[in-house]
Amino acid sequence: MKDYTNRKVFIGIDVHKKSYSIAAICNGSLIKKTTMVADPQVLLSFLHNFKDAEIETAYEAGFSGFHLHRFLAGNGIKNMVVHPASIEIASRERVKNDKRDSLKIATQLCAGRLKSVHVPQCSREDFRLISRLRNSFVKDRTKKGVQLKSILHQLGKIPYDDTTITSKKWIEKVLKMEFSPDQYFVIKCIADQWMHLTTEIKKIDVMLNIQAKNDIELEKIYTSIPGFGSIIARVLANELGDMTQFANERQLFSYTGLTPREYSSGEHKRLGHISRQGKPILRKMLIQAAWITIKVDKEFCELYLAISQKAGKKRAIVAVARRLIGRVKTCLKEKRPYRISASAATQSCLVSTS
Repeated sequence: MKDYTNRKVFIGIDVHKKSYSIAAICNGSLIKKTTMVADPQVLLSFLHNFKDAEIETAYEAGFSGFHLHRFLAGNGIKNMVVHPASIEIASRERVKNDKRDSLKIATQLCAGRLKSVHVPQCSREDFRLISRLRNSFVKDRTKKGVQLKSILHQLGKIPYDDTTITSKKWIEKVLKMEFSPDQYFVIKCIADQWMHLTTEIKKIDVMLNIQAKNDIELEKIYTSIPGFGSIIARVLANELGDMTQFANERQLFSYTGLTPREYSSGEHKRLGHISRQGKPILRKMLIQAAWITIKVDKEFCELYLAISQKAGKKRAIVAVARRLIGRVKTCLKEKRPYRISASAATQSCLVSTS
């Protein structure tokens, strides 16, 4: 066995469901490339081959989550979980495969060009499972509502311009309409699925309320923000935590995808649409909250009106959402709830959201 005493070995791991592709670099040279079964214990046994070496590993964040990271860290291995978009790619590179990906990670890890994403605490990650499940169920329920209305329109049971919100009461009314046996069977199946999802969402809401009681410090701050109801506050608290992982507001804005893309050249500077990085649910929740905030906080209302006159309502509400999440970070840093000043509080600064 080769002696790696006091040497640094950098290992890139391309993680897949059934396999790990490995590339190891030492002293700037590739010393090992292999593929193994996706078993952390097997990977650890492989790492033990580099006896007495200082080992650093890295893999891309993705479907596998942080289980492998925690396993490696728990066994004394310095590991880094990196954002896939941060892996540098040559401009003319056209070939992509697992071995190349692992080598790319190892090479950039060796050169110190990789930066780890934030790894949440296990308890925070468990909290996220609940709020993300709710978001998934809400999406599924919305699809079922759209599917139900589509069939009813096809059957001529509702007009083309129907704007009725799908609800339990409305569905019960629909089931009393006249249908053929086959039509009723389809309508009833979809209705039952919508009802079932609604019941499950209510169960999840109970779990989120229990979470809030066990996470009281963050809950007090997040729920103090104008426009943040109990669900929005809980989702954002689960996804962003205390925000200590963000060194500044720019990093926070980038993570939430609220930073505009920049296309600049020479003296010309042009800002485009927002980057849409990060979790879509964060932007959705922040935009929803922003529409409410401009109706209760004069400062945000004036910001919205000023920007909307120049750039339009969509860009204006994004700017409000961006400043709003920045205020949340300030409150978390200072460990205090958000307060609307007497001069900023208003009920008269109402704007049209149409």
